[in-house]
Amino acid sequence: MIYGQAIVDGILTGGVYALMAAGLTLTFGVMQVINVAQGVLVVLGAYLSYELAAHGGIDPFVGLLITVPALFVLGVVIEVVLIRRLRHLSVFNFVVMAILATYAVSVITEGALDLAFGSGLVEVQASYVDNSFVWFGMHLPEIYVYGFLLAAGLLGALSLLLYRTRFGRSVRAAEQNRTSAMLVGVPVQRVSTIVFGIGVAITAAGGMVFGATNAFNGSSGADLISRLLTIVILGGLGSMGGALAGAVALLVVENVVAVAWSPEWAPLVFSVVLVGVLLIRPNGLLGRAVAS
Repeated sequence: MIYGQAIVDGILTGGVYALMAAGLTLTFGVMQVINVAQGVLVVLGAYLSYELAAHGGIDPFVGLLITVPALFVLGVVIEVVLIRRLRHLSVFNFVVMAILATYAVSVITEGALDLAFGSGLVEVQASYVDNSFVWFGMHLPEIYVYGFLLAAGLLGALSLLLYRTRFGRSVRAAEQNRTSAMLVGVPVQRVSTIVFGIGVAITAAGGMVFGATNAFNGSSGADLISRLLTIVILGGLGSMGGALAGAVALLVVENVVAVAWSPEWAPLVFSVVLVGVLLIRPNGLLGRAVAS
């Protein structure tokens, strides 16, 4: 039973991590941008949900109607002000400079969060955060169940956007080959801007659930980005399905290790997997090379 509980908890938590990692793999697949600010942007989303709940009395899930559009706008601003200005560089130089640019965003955002909220740990509160469902003798925290359903819904909606709409065809064309897409009339620059906005907007949802299940402060993004990068590297940079599979697999293994061995060793799973994937299969389980 204890292993069953660990596996179910891993699946539920993995869905939430997949939601946080989806934006990271989406921006790389379309734009070849590894957004190392993704972790601190998740924390920013958590803080926005915390403020709305603590001082506005707004339920965290309802608050997403405010935080998701707000972070979409922030993502668009980051792309227009920073990322777009680097497009004249060669592919290699662009990738490197984009990493540095998003790292600068991470440092600035983390400093702003520390200045605004201090270094003390906080947590998003709601009536269901500490409640659980009982299912076949296992206790399933309500917030994890709701978070998993939210992740499934948003990832499903994102998949429909990418594979069932005209915009999605433009996104996939830009992902396969930006130059060829431009030659056939795809507005690649506008597509990239919207995609980056979506990638950041998703962090609002992931951040809300993260903030409701973990105590956090402005520095929490540093550990979070390492986990998200491991997830997308395992699944394959640019692969949405890989991000989901990688997140669920890693969180299940981490939970089982914590039960079978020791909770102190469980976080090591991410580091071991990261090194192993880079050595054995650098493209990840479902990844592929992205054309420039």
